[in-house]
Amino acid sequence: MSDNRRVSYFYDAEVGNYHYGQGHPMKPHRVRMTHNLVVNYGLYRKMEVFRPRLISPTAMTRFHSDDYVNFLKVITPDNMQDYVRQLQRFNVGEDCPVFDGLYEFCQLYTSGSINGASRLNENQSDIVINWAGGLHHAKKAEASGFCYVNDCVLAILELLKKHERVLYIDIDVHHGDGVEEAFYATNRVMTASFHKFGEYFPGTGDVKDSGYGDGTNYAINFPLNDGMDDASFRNIFRPVIGKIMDVFAPGAVVLQCGADSLSGDRLGCFNLSVKGHADCVEFVRSFNIPMLVLGGGGYTLRNVPRCWTYETSVLVGEPVTDDLPFNDYFEYFGPDYRLHLPVSNMANANTSSYLDTIKNQLLDYLSKVEAVPGTQIQTGQVDSQTNPRSMQMEVEQEDQDDDQNPESRVFEVESGRREHPAELAG
Repeated sequence: MSDNRRVSYFYDAEVGNYHYGQGHPMKPHRVRMTHNLVVNYGLYRKMEVFRPRLISPTAMTRFHSDDYVNFLKVITPDNMQDYVRQLQRFNVGEDCPVFDGLYEFCQLYTSGSINGASRLNENQSDIVINWAGGLHHAKKAEASGFCYVNDCVLAILELLKKHERVLYIDIDVHHGDGVEEAFYATNRVMTASFHKFGEYFPGTGDVKDSGYGDGTNYAINFPLNDGMDDASFRNIFRPVIGKIMDVFAPGAVVLQCGADSLSGDRLGCFNLSVKGHADCVEFVRSFNIPMLVLGGGGYTLRNVPRCWTYETSVLVGEPVTDDLPFNDYFEYFGPDYRLHLPVSNMANANTSSYLDTIKNQLLDYLSKVEAVPGTQIQTGQVDSQTNPRSMQMEVEQEDQDDDQNPESRVFEVESGRREHPAELAG
């Protein structure tokens, strides 16, 4: 599988320091654990590693309302009592709590996705990875499902400056409602979500929800029941995505790899193995289209790093051993200390006839898609159609010695200073 694909990887060591609160299932620490495994497997040698350059609040308002972004900037656990009305209005409080550094956390994960999209636009990379991103539930002026700023939407808007058509694929167990809603009436973005449906958050994503106006047939939803296994998922994912590639011919793909569709997830109800989940990544990669790969859900702390590390290996085309290398979080992965775990024996509530019926319905929608859609969409930049401005980023300088300790790699920053952050150690 190894080839010359140029892979970039965004990571900031600060991301693991943010904490949603005691007992909350969303733990940004999983991104740090993933990074630590990626480093100890030596996968960093196959990628360019970046710390994202932080975007401005104005960049967030390409999608989100000014009021909402301003609220995220000012709200803290100490002043919450002064913003009771706004907390209710913006749906912040329970699933989406106020915590220390909330705005900085949003800025950090969103910057990786937008910077990554910019690298694809400038043809500096073929594949970009940002495991901290993929927070797909956030709305224009509302937090939702542990998500505050929708980095997926903002990255797609960035990609639309260069590409006529962008495909968004979502394999999180939850429907990618925030992204679908943002592009529901345009034919320049197609959204494809494979998710649990029926009495399950967020409650959207029926197969009949297929877009509106110019966007009719450009929202593809595959509603699923409990217990989806590797074989069933592969049998629906490949034909649907293959057909989309034929008829829609996207210039770029954003792939949201929520790991809550894995077997044994704390909040999920599917039965996918790490290899079954990664099969989707491998299939999308095979089309050789510029790819932005994001994280998302995933709430069993020991499994998320396994999944995203293996998918990193798939993306760089470098096989990794099943025996986990020693790392800072080794004890999390006991008692077997292996990358791949067996799935559970839960029943698959998705019958072959049900899956075939939905698949044929979606293929029928896709047969009605016009060959080359051409409606403009506002990307928040006047000159975006002709001369997309580049995003400046801190770039890791190439090292002569690949085996050098990643902790002591020298980073060059804009001021010309040389610094030695323990960036790659997490």
